[in-house]
Amino acid sequence: MNELQKAAPAEEVCPVCSQRKKVRDPKELRDLTNRLCRIEGQIRGIRNILENSAYCPDVLTQVSAATAALQSFSKALLAEHIRTCVSEDLKAGKDEAADELTQLLIKLMK
Repeated sequence: MNELQKAAPAEEVCPVCSQRKKVRDPKELRDLTNRLCRIEGQIRGIRNILENSAYCPDVLTQVSAATAALQSFSKALLAEHIRTCVSEDLKAGKDEAADELTQLLIKLMK
């Protein structure tokens, strides 16, 4: 065990990620995965046009399209999170779900 592991309390959770898991509906998983595959393709396309000496505004236009696609992915995932995870937690009396959502929205709006 290294010094960092000794110093950190066992109950502490990484501030960036959560230990919680979500079992996704197969259709939801397929739809989100397909979106990410398209975004990966866009990113590879940007690399290719950059390597082929594309004009800066052409590259920036493609970056803008990829950014919009990633934002759209985030919105779809957030909507699903609210419909399922947050809603279920609130129904179960876990009021901290509202605080977690508020903190998430603050991060996303930066």
